Amino acid sequence: MTDPITYSSRTNALGLPLLFAGQAQKEFFLNHALNLLDALMTRVVVASLASPPAVAAEGQCYRILDDATDAWATHDRSLAIRTGGGWHFVPPVPGMQVFDVDRGACIHFDGDWLAATEPTVPSGGTVVDLEARAAIAQIVEALKALGVFTQRSA
Repeated sequence: MTDPITYSSRTNALGLPLLFAGQAQKEFFLNHALNLLDALMTRVVVASLASPPAVAAEGQCYRILDDATDAWATHDRSLAIRTGGGWHFVPPVPGMQVFDVDRGACIHFDGDWLAATEPTVPSGGTVVDLEARAAIAQIVEALKALGVFTQRSA
């Protein structure tokens, strides 16, 4: 006898709800999935916070910091999307990148959220070549932190 085919109730990468044949209130599940895609595909977070903002507009996305509190407790490092009057949480996956509007910077997830740091600009002087090499090395490290360059062999 063959085993019956079973399907997950959510997609693997983003945890979007899936529909089933004969499912009641399909519109609710489809609209919920579309709202999540709308928030995640822009790859923009309003801010990085440890607790929910007092007021959040529908569709806004936030990055949750460590030691989260209130409705965000136990969702450290996840993305929180305001949808349907509540919060939907998406755990980050390696390679995920978002732009944090509040910080004005791109952040990249690779086990933790990483951001490039601004390199020191060479100031001239008698050792210009050494300062230029140090500045270039800092730029390379910043690009590695963003995932532009790999930090491990391919």
